[in-house]
Amino acid sequence: MALFPASALRSGVRKREVFGWAMYDFANSGYTTVVITAVFAAYFVGGIAKGAPWAAFAWTAALSISYAIVMLTMPAIGAWADLRGAKKRVLVVATTGCVLATAALALTPRFAGASGGVALAMLLVIISNAFYSYGESLTGAFLPELATPEGMGKVSGWGWSFGYVGGMLTLGICLAYVLWSQARGLPASHFVPVTMLITAAIYGGAACATFALLPERAQPKTAGGELGAWQQLRATYKRARAYRDFMWLLVCTVCYQGGVAVAITLAAIYAEQVIGFVASETMVLIFVLNVAAAVGAFSFGYIQDRIGHKVSLAVTLVAWVAVCVIAAVVTTKGGFWWAAAIAGLAMGSSQSAGRAMTGYLAPPQQLAEFFGLWTFATRLASIIGPLSFGAITWATGGNQRIAILSTAVLFVAGLLLLLPIDMRRGREAALRK
Repeated sequence: MALFPASALRSGVRKREVFGWAMYDFANSGYTTVVITAVFAAYFVGGIAKGAPWAAFAWTAALSISYAIVMLTMPAIGAWADLRGAKKRVLVVATTGCVLATAALALTPRFAGASGGVALAMLLVIISNAFYSYGESLTGAFLPELATPEGMGKVSGWGWSFGYVGGMLTLGICLAYVLWSQARGLPASHFVPVTMLITAAIYGGAACATFALLPERAQPKTAGGELGAWQQLRATYKRARAYRDFMWLLVCTVCYQGGVAVAITLAAIYAEQVIGFVASETMVLIFVLNVAAAVGAFSFGYIQDRIGHKVSLAVTLVAWVAVCVIAAVVTTKGGFWWAAAIAGLAMGSSQSAGRAMTGYLAPPQQLAEFFGLWTFATRLASIIGPLSFGAITWATGGNQRIAILSTAVLFVAGLLLLLPIDMRRGREAALRK
């Protein structure tokens, strides 16, 4: 526990609480790694939809619908959780929903190619991804309650690095089972369901550490219920000018997270269709990318607290631009490995920096609500990024190299939108009653 220096924590916060909080990142990262990126995405397209021309569009449509649902509901859910002092209760509900829906994905191979099979898989992806997103937002809202403003980068980095370790563990177990199954000639319809059950079990089991160790420090503010939550949310939007640096951060987030979403949802597809990776090589690639991301999140958390959140995020965005350029021009697997390694480092550090900046600029009495707004921005980005990639690919006759190069524009836009943010002014606004 020496990794958690007391100087980074608020008075009264025990190290075991931070460990419990970080364990939630450990718990939920397997979902994105296995379901969204490495395993179920490819199986949905090739196995359930049987490689139909519309299969990739159906997959991105399911994700976009889930993100749209979260965009429309998470800010109000966050406001309600703040008013009721119920972040932890809502987190338990969100976790349960995602775990159950992920486990239910194990049933989808039975309906592969059948009428309604694609619709069932899409429905379960929508449900599981929406609940995952709720959980990600709510766990982020605990960060400012645990860390000092000066230590927020470190603590956020611990969480993200734990998350990538969890993602690697889940993917590693799944990969071992896939290789074992393939060596015995078992089809994907056999091993994909097992990987869904493995992912659900690790998510639910590791999250129990969070529920046991992380206390709810917020106190109920009113008994106004849902009406009070909506009133609070409307009041926040009306006072947006008072939080202009936070609002600039949200716009910046929409841009650069759009590019990150492309990497998360389409990296495996790009590696296989453009560079020539096979499925097992892709899983190894994603595993190593998670290693790099864990190193980036952990180490950059300490650097971030030294050089500042804004400068740290700017550095990672420059790295993302380099990733897009390299991925667009390389023609060998070795060259693409360089892009993946840089992407891993940039992914962990940029996501950690963005969450820490949100916690730094959010009013202490409205943490869940403001992290709900942050979730709105990240989910809007998750719609814009992949759909833009798909649209450019379609418009250029299937040229994914042009699409990945165009993704660099999102990171450049994020870098430009980062410039007007004044962290000191934003923090003063957040602390103003």
